[in-house]
Amino acid sequence: MSIKWEGVMPAVTTKFTENDELDLKTFLINIKAQLDAGVHGIVLGGTLGEASTLNDNEKRTLTKKTVAFVNGKVPVLINIAEQSTKEAILCAKKAEEDGAQGLMLLPPMRYKACDTETVEYFKAIAKSTSLPIMIYNNPVDYKIEVTLDMFEELLAHCPNIEAVKESTRDITNITRIKNKFGDRLKIMTGVDTVALESLIMGADGWVAGLVCAFPKETVAIYELQKAGKIKEAIEINSWFMPLLELDINPKLVQNIKLAEVYTNIGTEHVRAPRLPLFGEERKQVINIIESSLKTRPQLPDYKNL
Repeated sequence: MSIKWEGVMPAVTTKFTENDELDLKTFLINIKAQLDAGVHGIVLGGTLGEASTLNDNEKRTLTKKTVAFVNGKVPVLINIAEQSTKEAILCAKKAEEDGAQGLMLLPPMRYKACDTETVEYFKAIAKSTSLPIMIYNNPVDYKIEVTLDMFEELLAHCPNIEAVKESTRDITNITRIKNKFGDRLKIMTGVDTVALESLIMGADGWVAGLVCAFPKETVAIYELQKAGKIKEAIEINSWFMPLLELDINPKLVQNIKLAEVYTNIGTEHVRAPRLPLFGEERKQVINIIESSLKTRPQLPDYKNL
């Protein structure tokens, strides 16, 4: 499957049981809710997916189960976030074997690679696979920025590098990328709080977080702005903002999993060292969720605009 880099692609959470095993039943309930809402792809094993805590067998199980369940309706991507080039190449090979249709690549983990090292890392992975690739550019959280010059080098040598998950939080970067690369590098905005603005400025799609708990509202915003109904999109986005801000928080995983509980498509179970929210922080997040649910908007028929 070739990938259309557009629309809403949830960075889905990984569901665990009370015994810290994969909860595939609840996981697939959530995936079904995403598909029913009209998402355009599924991204596994990202930050929200607690990738750093998953072992190899769990990652492969999630990939295989998701690919089988989705059954070609939308592309399934898996994130690669490794410490060595050798291990990243192995992960790409396994992803392809397991049926993933694309990869999301983070720069090297732990080691703060220089620009040349980062480019060579991405090149080596890209040349080892036939899968289309989206580079995750998040210097705020991962301390390495993939600059326009670095992308120029990558695009010149790696035709399967096709998109960027743009998470610099600088909306003007959308215009810079478009001006320099046109449609050669598709842009998937990756920060919930600036997603609508990024889409209006030309981003092709949205790798989303709060979509895990609120899939219909997220897709509605995308479809409305695409149809030119900006006022309607802004109204939903304004309601959504207190929830979207839960995504730009060190405890985004716990926040979003708690929201999934309230919308009946997830559980709170996280993998240690994470713990479910507690104390005053928990009360504050519950207040945001409950207040938002009381004023949850009635959505238009966004699938038929």
